[in-house]
Amino acid sequence: MTLMEINAGDTAWVLASAALVMLMTPGLAFFYGGMVRMKSVLNMMMMSFITIAVVTVMWVLVGYSLTFAGDTGHVIGDFSEVGLKGLMATDSVSGSTPTLAFVAFQLMFAIITPALISGAIADRAKFRGWIAFVVGWTLLVYFPVAHSVWFLQDGNGGWIGDKLKAVDFAGGTAVHLNAGAAALALAIVLGKRVGWKKDPMRPHSLPLVLLGAGLLWFGWFGFNAGSALSAGTTAAVTFVNTQAATATAVIGWLIVERIVHGKATTLGLASGAVAGLVAITPSCGAVSPIGALILGLAAGAICCFAVSLKYKLGFDDSLDVVGVHFVGGLFGSLAIGLLGTAAAPSAVNGLFYGGGFTQLGKQALANLVVGLYSFTVAFILGKVIDKTIGFRVTEDDEVTGVDQVEHAETAYDFLGASGLRGALSARPAPAETENGTTTEPAEKEGVKA
Repeated sequence: MTLMEINAGDTAWVLASAALVMLMTPGLAFFYGGMVRMKSVLNMMMMSFITIAVVTVMWVLVGYSLTFAGDTGHVIGDFSEVGLKGLMATDSVSGSTPTLAFVAFQLMFAIITPALISGAIADRAKFRGWIAFVVGWTLLVYFPVAHSVWFLQDGNGGWIGDKLKAVDFAGGTAVHLNAGAAALALAIVLGKRVGWKKDPMRPHSLPLVLLGAGLLWFGWFGFNAGSALSAGTTAAVTFVNTQAATATAVIGWLIVERIVHGKATTLGLASGAVAGLVAITPSCGAVSPIGALILGLAAGAICCFAVSLKYKLGFDDSLDVVGVHFVGGLFGSLAIGLLGTAAAPSAVNGLFYGGGFTQLGKQALANLVVGLYSFTVAFILGKVIDKTIGFRVTEDDEVTGVDQVEHAETAYDFLGASGLRGALSARPAPAETENGTTTEPAEKEGVKA
């Protein structure tokens, strides 16, 4: 390819979409941070922000090369572009954009995927243990799974996308189900929080939750429509489908809440939106706008039911990563085999459009393999970390709060603010002199006024 084949509009869209997806991780930090108790909000947000730093370094050094440079056994790339070697050249083009634009866009996916996992272990994880897990899981799971799903080379690329022909437009399998399976494994490894099922453990700030959900919704247009990698019809279709599914998912979740609990809640609205965004991610290029409405409504209702399963099955998934991301990602992927239409950009017919069970079977197999692989590696990795450098804080530290124990900080310094107000109110007013200037009052008995 030559420089003349670079399209400025496509390049601008991909770079803008990369920035939108980047914003999703801070949005996730607010979303998760608002859902936890006040004593662990900083730790929760730090787990997302440190992922930005760690995964960026990994991506530049080896991640991009292992994911998108060449193919080894249809499951992983090679080391030919370590350190992004050779990608600054003017003739280094990916589709209709400079390769580095594609590098930047895919980096943001690599960042948010492990960050999603953190919600399952809120309130009880050591920060160093989390960092070690991010490094290990991203290297052993995310890179090979992303390669298998998205490295397409006319039958010579990854086995899921290129050989099996399972569809995952923007990450239902590679991102959400992948992260959800790992979240389940870590929730089991770290065990239940102190007081689980007994203490209410309510969100400490619903406004933060809504702020995070809004940022996620906004950024998700880059996540899905940006995956078209060009500013054209495919981006427009996926944009509309993303909005449609998310809207009906909110409605679906709130309907179930109203029926089951008698109230439609703010947390339910935010969670329903995220569930819809998750479910439409793999299928946004495969369904029609009407199909997206149906898919979103079903996803909101299904995920609302799914989040309660942790109480029946006995695992403490703190912020419902399994119920929303694993179940939502799985449902959205399987829905391609039902609601997929050849008229959409992905060009596959599902069962309801005369395509039979073929595509549904492909989607099911891809998710089964990725889910089992991610769960197994995450479980083993979590156990190794816990037995070596430690992964879970002690019971006493958990009760005290991981913010104070792990970071020597608190999110809200009420005592400091109260003390400052008291000092200001007790401070005598300055004395006025004859020429209109003021002087500070004298100190008393060695104590400053």
